[in-house]
Amino acid sequence: MTVTVGVLALQGDVREHVHALESVGAHAVPVRRQRELDTVDALVIPGGESTTIDKLLRAFELFGPVQERLRDGMPAYGSCAGMILLADRVLGGIEGQQTLGGIDVTVRRNAFGRQVESFETDLDIAGIDGPVHGVFIRAPWVEEVGPAATVLARVESGPAAGRIVAVRQGPLLVTSFHPEVTGDTRVHQLFVEIVRDTVQ
Repeated sequence: MTVTVGVLALQGDVREHVHALESVGAHAVPVRRQRELDTVDALVIPGGESTTIDKLLRAFELFGPVQERLRDGMPAYGSCAGMILLADRVLGGIEGQQTLGGIDVTVRRNAFGRQVESFETDLDIAGIDGPVHGVFIRAPWVEEVGPAATVLARVESGPAAGRIVAVRQGPLLVTSFHPEVTGDTRVHQLFVEIVRDTVQ
């Protein structure tokens, strides 16, 4: 079964996500307008700057339609800034910043520090066999997880050991890191499996 997955194409690693999704058997399309959103089974929200994506969602009149689709059960995957946008609560945001919501978590913006403090580490992710190499770039982490959400991965060593960096709640998946830049498509494969299970 081929599912159609949109990639929010307002900012971030759009082409990389499209390539990763296509390589695991999904039909991937950029989404900038509601008419494009209306054609997809699921949505990927790439990394970038969460405050900028929030503003662009409004400028392109997509904030309400995306939020409505999420509330209706559309699967979505958010990486880095996408994690912030799918979180119900944000710490360290700017005044007036809003999220689409959907996952019962509290996320801290830029939790790992500035660009120069970006780092990489191997992660064990529930539902994926073998370590996944995580690339963290000005990344958030999850401070609190509500009862409906499930922690999939934590940083295992270093100063951020124990910090939550991947969570799932129903058809929604978020990661602090950027799997689209590593060439490892197993996170995208996991998400496409979630989409297939949801829409079949």
